[in-house]
Amino acid sequence: MKKENDNTVTEHPLLWRGLGRLPRFDLDSYREVLDTLTRNKSRSFLTGFGVFWGVFMLVALMGGGNGLKEMLEQNFAGFATNSAMVWAQPTSKAYKGFRKGRYWHMDYKDVERIHHSVPELDVVTPLLFSNGGTAYYGDRKATVGVNGAMPDYRKVNEPKMFYGRYIDEADIKDHRKVCVIQKKTYKELFPGGGDPCGKRIRIDNIYYQIVGVDYNMSEAISFGGEAGTSVILPLTFMQQAYNRGNAVDMIAVTGRQGVVMSSLTDRIRETIARAHTIDPTDEQGAMVFNTEVLFQLLDNLFKGVNFLIWLVGLGTLFAGSIGVSNIMMVTVRERTTEIGIRRAIGATPRMILGQIISESIVLTLVAGMSGILFAVMILQMLELANTEDGILAAHFQVGFWTAIAAALMVSAMGVLAGLAPAGRAMSIKPVDAMRDE
Repeated sequence: MKKENDNTVTEHPLLWRGLGRLPRFDLDSYREVLDTLTRNKSRSFLTGFGVFWGVFMLVALMGGGNGLKEMLEQNFAGFATNSAMVWAQPTSKAYKGFRKGRYWHMDYKDVERIHHSVPELDVVTPLLFSNGGTAYYGDRKATVGVNGAMPDYRKVNEPKMFYGRYIDEADIKDHRKVCVIQKKTYKELFPGGGDPCGKRIRIDNIYYQIVGVDYNMSEAISFGGEAGTSVILPLTFMQQAYNRGNAVDMIAVTGRQGVVMSSLTDRIRETIARAHTIDPTDEQGAMVFNTEVLFQLLDNLFKGVNFLIWLVGLGTLFAGSIGVSNIMMVTVRERTTEIGIRRAIGATPRMILGQIISESIVLTLVAGMSGILFAVMILQMLELANTEDGILAAHFQVGFWTAIAAALMVSAMGVLAGLAPAGRAMSIKPVDAMRDE
């Protein structure tokens, strides 16, 4: 009889695990977990979908938020964060016998005045703008804005050279008839692509040789026409060709490292205002546009966006975990008799706890990893849709460690979701289980 009983026990590995004679984690344990979860496929799927959707929302929103931030930053691409622009406008205050509303213009001497009066500045460079025109290449034409710049302007608004080079010192010194065209102009004049450097375009009956193509698309800060349509000329040649003399339409400045531009704007305005008999407090007459303010607004905006992303993502994930916990409670209630029998043959509360938590972790982990993979796939499609000419406009994909952190978070949610059902299972007494119907 004893031998028969031993054979009976040997034929039921579940009882052996209950008595603790086999390793706690073995193939049969995993099979039992999967059998429990697949016993009611519809319920397990709908429960796991809550976790899947929560993880998908969190990862997708994080990746989408990063991509959206990069796309918005493209509008300010290349602009120095510690820069400012100075230009003349009609005065808004009467000063020293001059009535308000007076028109005035800056000249090249203002560049030297600012440079000497405000030594904290690193770059002080003038700009010229035309009223716009039409560029011709063969039978193709494009509406452009003609700008004159110095080589050091690239330290204020860094170009993204797709072909060729930017304006250099030799172009300025020799008054060369060369130009740098921007992306939209390049697409309209050269729809077939290819390197246009060395070719000539005609603007206002003057032929210019193309020396570079600038793909910088800083649309939020654009001077002299629509973003991407400017043609950059050497400033000295533009002064001569357009009969501008010593005039300057705008002065761009950048501060030295560690200098806060907002602390210099009043001094810059006062320097220009006194030279042209303008009230030094006339902020509209002598306009100083501080780009530092825009970058601060952008940073504050995305701090709020990131907070919203985490709030929505974690809230959705937490709701999914509550669903897992509820369904595990139902599962424990349905398995009251089974758990009671296991307790009766020697299973410890720790074994019951491990069994229930394992089921919760497997359900949340499978659903969570599926959500991560689906989110990564969607983000990859967004990156492909935002790639042009082999250049990726924005990175929507999340980082590797971000995905690992999401997986660990899902596992932790699985443990937390299984604690309450496991506590319910541990409290079941064998005698009460036998009476359960």
